[in-house]
Amino acid sequence: MSARLFQPQYLQAPRNFVVPQFERAICLEIGAGMGRHAILFAEQNPDKTLVAIERTSAKFKVFVARQQDHQLENLYPVHADAIPWVVHAVLPKTVEQLFLLYPNPEPKNPAQRWLNMPFFEFLLSRLQDNARITLASNIPAYLDEAASQLEQVWKLPFVRQAIAAESARTHFEVKYLARGEPCEELIITKPAQYQTRFDDWVK
Repeated sequence: MSARLFQPQYLQAPRNFVVPQFERAICLEIGAGMGRHAILFAEQNPDKTLVAIERTSAKFKVFVARQQDHQLENLYPVHADAIPWVVHAVLPKTVEQLFLLYPNPEPKNPAQRWLNMPFFEFLLSRLQDNARITLASNIPAYLDEAASQLEQVWKLPFVRQAIAAESARTHFEVKYLARGEPCEELIITKPAQYQTRFDDWVK
């Protein structure tokens, strides 16, 4: 596990936070942007609830307008910083699928990359057994580092695969593939019996 221990007890709830009430396990997208993937996923999976978090105000405004146009009752947009929101809103082993699609590569601050952060251990504690994480990027070195972290730190199985040229899940993906950039993804699985130090932690 990460040498630095995440300390969720010190995180305050986001502004105007209301504890959500979900009747079933959720899927979670962090960094939803303007909601292209979130809307497509919710349309294609009406039996699943997707919580899609976006921190940037301008992008979230577009996302909400698009979501209202589509009238998707199984899509739950959230305007917040993902870390405190997850700490306060998501219970252990309640996430069946997690999407991290084209996250900021943080070129000047690699400690802020998702798999380099102590928060990633907490995030894993929120995932159900056999839950899947999809991490996509157009930067091979970013995925190289993530793969190394999965092998050496998190001890999680994964498959690395190229993303089809016709894929169009996010606005970034459309742009990168149109430019011929080598988009790839890691499909990560949380095995049954996998343990973290936050498995019983509840705010």
